[in-house]
Amino acid sequence: MAGHLLRIPSKLRPAPLFQQAACIHNRSRIGTRDVVGYGINGEYTYVDHIAFPMPAVRFKENTPDVMAVRDKEKGDWKKLSTEDKKLLYRSSFCQTYAEMRAPDGRWKTIVGAVLFGVSLSFWIYLWEKLYVYPPLPESFALEKRQAQLQRMIDMRVDPIDGLTSKWDYDNNRWKK
Repeated sequence: MAGHLLRIPSKLRPAPLFQQAACIHNRSRIGTRDVVGYGINGEYTYVDHIAFPMPAVRFKENTPDVMAVRDKEKGDWKKLSTEDKKLLYRSSFCQTYAEMRAPDGRWKTIVGAVLFGVSLSFWIYLWEKLYVYPPLPESFALEKRQAQLQRMIDMRVDPIDGLTSKWDYDNNRWKK
């Protein structure tokens, strides 16, 4: 009974050393594709990127028709047809430079998300203005502000370079 409880399930058993090494270098993930370059950071991955024009592995796995064209490729390239050249290119690369640099519709998503965020912020502001903030004090009313300004003029607050320095006390109006 105790031996049955101490047995490790097959899913949890460690893999043999050669399988671990293959997984570290991603050899187990590339299938029958050829390793043709260093790639990004020396990993066996395929990435279409303008900054890294030569991926580490080919795009498609080796098939009999691709292998036949590769055998023809070893000879004179003038004998290859345009179809064969395109098949060779597409088996090695997913996109051309023109396809990589072509604009896609991502800008529309970004503009839509920004406009959605702006409109959401506007509606949140309106909701807070109506339901969260208290009403403005009475001193913000136009009559109260005018009365406060008149009181400051009457008290001659900061007469040298302040607000009342611009008031003409003889004519009872603002200086021109």
